[in-house]
Amino acid sequence: MGIESILVIIIIGAIAGWLAGQIVKGFGFGLLGNIVVGIVGAFVAGLIFPVVGLGFGGGIVGSIIHATIGAVILLFLIRLVKRV
Repeated sequence: MGIESILVIIIIGAIAGWLAGQIVKGFGFGLLGNIVVGIVGAFVAGLIFPVVGLGFGGGIVGSIIHATIGAVILLFLIRLVKRV
């Protein structure tokens, strides 16, 4: 994996984490936290979506949507755990 790929992953993770933080009110982890939430959210979505049969188009926009939905799921799970 080249430096360009890593940079794209970080940028998509940052955008997805920020969008998820906007969708799930009350959760903001700063720039580094948003990047981590976005990347982990993309991983979570990558595990869940094929099982359910969902797929989004390729490209950066599809990747951002994919990672954002996964990050929203992750933030909801974090919210549930913090309540208990």
